[in-house]
Amino acid sequence: MTGLADAHIPGVLTLRAPTAAPVPLAFDSPHSGTVYPADFRTSAPPAELRQAEDMFVEELYDSAPARGAPLLMAHFPRLYIDPNRAETDLDPATLAGIWTGPSLNPGPKAKLGQGLIWMRRPPGIPVYDTPLPAEEALRRTETFHRPYHRALMGMVDGLAARLGGYWHVNCHSMPAVAGGMSSDPPGSRRPDFVLGTRDGETCGPDVVALVQGFLAGRGYEVWVNQLYKGVEIVRACGNPAAGRHSLQIEVNRRLYMDEWRLEKSAGFAALKKDIDDLVALMAEGAAQAIPK
Repeated sequence: MTGLADAHIPGVLTLRAPTAAPVPLAFDSPHSGTVYPADFRTSAPPAELRQAEDMFVEELYDSAPARGAPLLMAHFPRLYIDPNRAETDLDPATLAGIWTGPSLNPGPKAKLGQGLIWMRRPPGIPVYDTPLPAEEALRRTETFHRPYHRALMGMVDGLAARLGGYWHVNCHSMPAVAGGMSSDPPGSRRPDFVLGTRDGETCGPDVVALVQGFLAGRGYEVWVNQLYKGVEIVRACGNPAAGRHSLQIEVNRRLYMDEWRLEKSAGFAALKKDIDDLVALMAEGAAQAIPK
């Protein structure tokens, strides 16, 4: 047994434990949350806010528990606070009042308005009309970001302790074409999938080759460490030398949804079937690569 059990914190997260024999594999979906807290004060229309969601991604991977792998899902939206950022990745110039948390160290994402708390939303519009109170930013960190990371690290550390290591998949989606906040030129076409390992820092090549080979075999165009290399979650979870492999997977939204109507498309079922098969393949591969 992995020792994992179902967990739920209303509005924050759900952890679904394996329902089959456990394997050294885990999944998390940090950006598919749709529960907008009542204190999220913004003048932006809800439909425009939702353009930042990794909508339906948790459903694409929901076969994981039946294959012996836990699945962690955030319920809060990334615009409110982003689990895939370090809690120090915040620009103090965007806050009002005195910050009493850990020393801030804003990186490139924060400079673009996409740090721990997003100050700009696609395609580059301000989220707030006034600076965010520093005490509010800290409360969000304590109430949402830290519990998610405790659950995440508890999940993967538990697998490492009991099964000797793990393969972890950080699940995301990407817009069909680049927008105004993208690193690639606006309007640029995206591939079907992007696999991110921070240039090999967080995941071994055998895991990447397995996933890339499977997806390419199903007819998908797959890029590796282009556009999206992985951010905080794979950094925190990945250490290939210790048998801890963490891979970020970005799937193109055009494959499964209408990005403007915010609805599943006719392609959802076919993509879901392929991802179900990928989950099954990874469960088998992880069990063979990291024997008990």
